[in-house]
Amino acid sequence: MAAMKKVHMKITLHKYIFHEIWPSFLTVLMVFVFIVMSTEMLRLSEWVINRGVHLAQIMMFILYLLPDIVFISLPAATLMAVFVAFLRLSGNNEILAMKSSGISLFQMLPTVLMVSFSSCLIAAYLGILGIPWGNKSFKDLGFQIAQSGVNLNIKERVFFQPFDDFTFYINSYSTREKLMRDVFMADKSDPIITKTIVAKEARILSDPESRTISIVLRDGTIFFVDKDLESTSFLTFESRSFSIGMDDMMKNVASRNKDPEEMSLRELADYIKRETKGETGYNIALIQLLEKFSIPVAAFLMGFIGVPLGAQLRSAGRTIGIVVGLIVFILYYLCLLGVRNLCELGSVSPLIGVWAPDIFLLISCLYLWHRAAKEHPFQVLENMRFKWESRQRKSYGMGK
Repeated sequence: MAAMKKVHMKITLHKYIFHEIWPSFLTVLMVFVFIVMSTEMLRLSEWVINRGVHLAQIMMFILYLLPDIVFISLPAATLMAVFVAFLRLSGNNEILAMKSSGISLFQMLPTVLMVSFSSCLIAAYLGILGIPWGNKSFKDLGFQIAQSGVNLNIKERVFFQPFDDFTFYINSYSTREKLMRDVFMADKSDPIITKTIVAKEARILSDPESRTISIVLRDGTIFFVDKDLESTSFLTFESRSFSIGMDDMMKNVASRNKDPEEMSLRELADYIKRETKGETGYNIALIQLLEKFSIPVAAFLMGFIGVPLGAQLRSAGRTIGIVVGLIVFILYYLCLLGVRNLCELGSVSPLIGVWAPDIFLLISCLYLWHRAAKEHPFQVLENMRFKWESRQRKSYGMGK
């Protein structure tokens, strides 16, 4: 009977801790997704205004961006959720009450283990399957929009500019054959020389597999004029092909080969075997491969950092907890970006550098748990607490 009661108390404890964690986890995850997505909205709104992209297509773009955003946000969400939960328990003296009842921080770990492991699994799934699917789908949709934009914006006997730096004037256009006749085209994509092209006909060609759009002109002349109008020349041709000039999004769409972020694990492994060791392409692909595992491990470790960090800050307010949690995540993220740049340049081997942020987290986790086991408060956090409470009292006229 006593054993059953003890088991029931443990289950109740873990349920209680879990219900403290999951609302914060979802809230922080949504906040991070919103912050990152808001940086993309300006570009997406520009597509709506200038390129006529439909709202449904914008929603699809957002859907394809989500796996990458959630993937990088999971470590922060795990840390903040666990940290804030244990911060509240500590501030309300609930952890102290549990310890007086014989329940240590280590006995509270099963719930944190479950949350951290779940976050790790979600991150691994997104890294291995979600991100390649999202990036590939993003570029495929962008190609479809670019391709349809070429066809829809072609007008007869008027000047039109379907893409940046390219101005057209045509006498007639066959939608069925995608054939333009009596073509005038001004190409200003070169910053030094302006090219004016006159041709009898031109045909639009698109390749969904390689995601390329080009215009093939026949029987024409190209006039070259430099920007200072000091020199001119011309060249006649029977057939000539031009790639369509596009903005940053469309340039990525038009790439002939898959980028590493679009590749599956097997494709990345094959790509790495083909590339020369130490070259930029090799380093980028190896970084992409290793980060599919290193970031999930970081999400797992973040949960265990949150327990001693929150438990040692005896304050009922959550503001300090959010600030401290953000500082820890920003340090991790800066370390991640810094090491990634060094690995891309070849200054540090990706096999070592990619795992450096995780090693930083592991050392931090062991250090914090060592202090927590010896009941040594983290003095920096305590000083922050005292300063915060002092400011609050002065703000409300409760003391000097």
